[in-house]
Amino acid sequence: MISHLNSLGLNGINGYPVSVECFISSGLPGFDIVGLPDAAVKEARERVRAAIKNSGFKFPVSRITLNLAPADMKKSGTLYDLPILLDILIATEVCRAPREKAAFLGELSLEGKLRRVNGVLPMAIAAKKYGFETLYVPEENAREATLAEGITVIPVKNVAQLVAHLKGEALIEPEPQWTPEETTEDLPDFSDVKGQENVKRALEIAAAGSHNVLLVGPPGSGKSMLSKRLPSILPDMTREEALEVTQIHSIMGLLTPEHPLIRRRPFRSPHHTISSAGLSGGGTVPRPGEISLAHKGVLFLDELPEFKKETLEVMRQPLEDGVVTISRASGSASYPSQFQLVCAMNPCRCGWYGDPSGRCTCSQNSVRQYLSRLSGPLLDRIDIIVEVPAMAFDELRSHTSPEPSARIKRRVEAARDLQRRRFAIGKCHCNANMQAAELRKYCDLDEDCATLMRQAFDALGLTARSYDRIRKVARTIADLDGSESIRPQHIAEAIQYRTYQFTQN
Repeated sequence: MISHLNSLGLNGINGYPVSVECFISSGLPGFDIVGLPDAAVKEARERVRAAIKNSGFKFPVSRITLNLAPADMKKSGTLYDLPILLDILIATEVCRAPREKAAFLGELSLEGKLRRVNGVLPMAIAAKKYGFETLYVPEENAREATLAEGITVIPVKNVAQLVAHLKGEALIEPEPQWTPEETTEDLPDFSDVKGQENVKRALEIAAAGSHNVLLVGPPGSGKSMLSKRLPSILPDMTREEALEVTQIHSIMGLLTPEHPLIRRRPFRSPHHTISSAGLSGGGTVPRPGEISLAHKGVLFLDELPEFKKETLEVMRQPLEDGVVTISRASGSASYPSQFQLVCAMNPCRCGWYGDPSGRCTCSQNSVRQYLSRLSGPLLDRIDIIVEVPAMAFDELRSHTSPEPSARIKRRVEAARDLQRRRFAIGKCHCNANMQAAELRKYCDLDEDCATLMRQAFDALGLTARSYDRIRKVARTIADLDGSESIRPQHIAEAIQYRTYQFTQN
């Protein structure tokens, strides 16, 4: 007896259809799963056997062969438990397959209950893409699956309930389309930060154009405090962006059944002991890393020179391309990584190098050694470098009310709205992502701007990449001013954010 069901698999954040074929024949009892399964898929044999018996059905004493096609793609995870079990029950005529084109996925407990699995949203989107009409998922994953829209989602609690549904004895009601509620969660606000107006201005520009930022200053000057408030002025995500971000978090199992959609831009802050694989992604089966979990949001690296140099270098290519490709013996996978890099660091190991108080105890050699972990190519990919000076007592004691995030966010959204209209056609969505064609069209410099730029290029020893990044930042400053063209004052401010000297001569 042969039976056939459909399921789904994942490659990166892209789902693909998997055909689950079951053949039951006479001969010595056995249960084999083929089609390049990993250890978790092979272990399904014991979970399926126990779940069938504990659900009140008879497990066939025959030779069972399960094939997962396409056979040349690695199958991983526990999501194939449900289609494997159901294939066996259909082959032994306990129930019948659904008449409509349907797919099944879910992990089984030994008593026949269904447990939630990771990556349901990208697989639900793939199910819709490949023409499936119905998707059977564990009850805890049902809300998440409805985010794909346009496909019927059946929430399944246990095997007995599913069999009764397929036999037409007790139909399961489809999961209604989930609509997210308005969130009331408050983010850290810039109104908590006294002084540091120049840094706030730099972060406003960074938020308006999605530019990378490096904050340099002594301990306690507010670098981390300011960086953690950046998400409060970033524009809200569109539904398309939210779905992209949610798919990555779904693969990592970071969603909750109650709130399956990520609506706020991610803010990831890994510890400096993180490995290269933890940052970029990796593992025996490729999985997304921190740079992908920060997609469409902020990746904050505090104490930047404390990170291993080889760990920092893995960001160079994703910062340019907005995607990271992980290759392993089991295959390769690509994950989106369009993140905004925000870094904070002390100017030296003790933290007080260059401070007027003269508190620094580091030698020039020690400072150079401390900064040597930051390569020139990495620093060249940072658009804005700003000094965060130590706070004066009078500033801390001041009773003036700092500008709240809501007011800054309105200016940022107005600038982003200009960019959305400017880049309505094409893949570019913000100034930081402009390529050569957009730079020629929207960042052309008049004679006054070109003269200022030429002087800075020679005096600061800028590279071609630095030149392009200064123009991008100047375009963002012009957008905040509501100016159609880049003016000399915009170029001057953009150049200012690349003049920080890490060491004194």
